[in-house]
Amino acid sequence: MKLFSLSLPALALGAALMVTSAPHADALDGKRRGEQSEAREQFMAGQVKSLREIEGRILPKMRGMQYLGPEYDAGSQVYRLKFLDSGRVIFVDVDARTGAVLRQTG
Repeated sequence: MKLFSLSLPALALGAALMVTSAPHADALDGKRRGEQSEAREQFMAGQVKSLREIEGRILPKMRGMQYLGPEYDAGSQVYRLKFLDSGRVIFVDVDARTGAVLRQTG
């Protein structure tokens, strides 16, 4: 019986954490959807290169690193590609209009 009484508070805490983190996860999903639609609109208007084209240029240069994914800033028209290399996060910022690497940090 003692084991059950110790597990119940842990379950309650876990449930509370899931409930409080859900809006944050939804906000991130909404942000990501917004980034994707802005990138798509700018691509369709001929203002920027596609993410596929940008990745096709950058990923081969980052061999041996794990690709974590992209972010897009529609205001500055910059793709930020994230990589993991031996526990270190590397960011590569790419001009979405030209495909030129602006900076690499990490």
